[in-house]
Amino acid sequence: MLLPLFGVAFVGLAAATCYEPSYALPPPEYDQDHPILKDAWTNLHDVLTIALGDPKYNSTSISVEVTSSKQSLWEFHHTARARNASRPDIPQVDGSALYRIASITKAFTVLGLLQQHAAGNLSLDDSVEKYLTELKGPQNGTLPWKDITLRSLASQLSGIPRELAQSDMINAGNMDQITGEWGLPPVSREGLMTCDEYSDNYHSPCTASDLIRSVKADHPTFAPNQQSTYSNVAFELLGLVIANVTNKAYESYIDEAIFKPLEMGRSTFSNPPDSEGVIPLWPHYWDVDEGNPTGGIFTSSNDMSKFLRHVLTRYNGITHALNWMHPVSPSKDLHSFYGMPWEIFQSDRVLTSSQRAVRFITKGGGLPSYTSQIVLIPQYDLGVTLLLAGPSDFFETLREIVTIELARAAEQIAIATLEESYAGRYIAADPRLNSSLILRVDHRGLVVEEFISNSTNMLQSSLLRSLGRPDDKPWYLLLVPTLLYRDEENQKGEIWRLQIASERPKGETDVWDDFCVNDVEGPWYAGIPINQAVIWKGRSGLVYDIDLEGFRASLVRIFAHGHAASHVEETEQMEL
Repeated sequence: MLLPLFGVAFVGLAAATCYEPSYALPPPEYDQDHPILKDAWTNLHDVLTIALGDPKYNSTSISVEVTSSKQSLWEFHHTARARNASRPDIPQVDGSALYRIASITKAFTVLGLLQQHAAGNLSLDDSVEKYLTELKGPQNGTLPWKDITLRSLASQLSGIPRELAQSDMINAGNMDQITGEWGLPPVSREGLMTCDEYSDNYHSPCTASDLIRSVKADHPTFAPNQQSTYSNVAFELLGLVIANVTNKAYESYIDEAIFKPLEMGRSTFSNPPDSEGVIPLWPHYWDVDEGNPTGGIFTSSNDMSKFLRHVLTRYNGITHALNWMHPVSPSKDLHSFYGMPWEIFQSDRVLTSSQRAVRFITKGGGLPSYTSQIVLIPQYDLGVTLLLAGPSDFFETLREIVTIELARAAEQIAIATLEESYAGRYIAADPRLNSSLILRVDHRGLVVEEFISNSTNMLQSSLLRSLGRPDDKPWYLLLVPTLLYRDEENQKGEIWRLQIASERPKGETDVWDDFCVNDVEGPWYAGIPINQAVIWKGRSGLVYDIDLEGFRASLVRIFAHGHAASHVEETEQMEL
């Protein structure tokens, strides 16, 4: 009975069509002198300089900075030619120049929340009313507080309306404009809020009491966790939660728990001196008191790179409760998702040599004359900060130029590194075994070109059906990194998995051909996954040995001169 059950167990997997996996390459190590990187920086500098020479961008200042998880790699700054003479700002824009980053502040609020979850001071899955007891009891609205968790607040899944008062058009113009140009009927202001959560010279700022009173009179846009919809109010509530569980003002906590440990010495919630900031022509919103948990931070590109490095190295280790980079819910279309609090975009149109999807984990922020976005690309171990002061017209061009050029360069470096370090012929260390492996690298990743195990040609073996080999379309076998190690403490012995991928057909296909159920595990053989491989590298970064654990075979790399790679490793150790 075992054989039929074995076959049935993999029917669903074999029937699925899975094309190029998004994470087929390990993140590259970045050498500042790598020719691909140097070409990318030169090209970006030239393209941005030429584009910003257009007179329509005379009042635009920008800062761009690119970092890996280890170090800043490149930065570009441009100072507007038309300056605000009434408010002299920083003479020359550089990496220390301060911008308003508006809603990017939400990423700091969520990091604070995750830290408090990890410390055991709160749970993401508790209802918000547990920490804000003022929400309990009678209310004039219908928001179901017992169903609104901290996780749903941070994920834009609370269903709470976007603003308190700022989005009310009665505050945006005079009554003649409202009833005339806008065609709305005259109404009374009686009973409306008199504060503004983003106060300026004409409004008084809203207090915590105003916030609580307002939300208790609100009605949901959606039921909690039904559908994503953007809410600044949700993050104001999260700011109050952080303050309550830490017994500190929200701003003090972020400063002590994030700014200072990360040495973000330029970052602040307080309005900085004009001479340290980038102040565009009016309207500049440099002085507007924004709601701090949702959008109050002033910071620089240098400081944001420190924050991005922290996220890139810890996003799956801040708390066991979640991987911080994962999507939480879909947005409006096929390619866009919400995270906590990320706005995530995935596209298969980025790379020129492959249809592999690239995922951008972003958070944007906007105020009149300030536009900003941070972009994390974990599969390439990259973070990008884009800061703009002035008209927002140039921002979409800026983002397109920088992120696409960067992703393509990173892909080239990853493939070149894979080719140098992994590609080649491997033979069994035990000469009694007729086992060998030939690995080559192309746009698909680390492809198995030949695989002999105990004299059996595995690429023709029916065993590969259990790994998802289709019977009705071209396919290939490749090794995919798990980013785990046999020796985690010393980061030695990379664990990879053999996987089947289908060749993407040209022309029109069935709609359901795009459906893919990812199952990396594969069947086991005597307690070990047959598709598990452990790759060992020498000090130079070259692979010298591959353990195909399921096949109980240790294969040694053979170099062109005929020496086994283990000899190279021994030589490296002797030289060191």
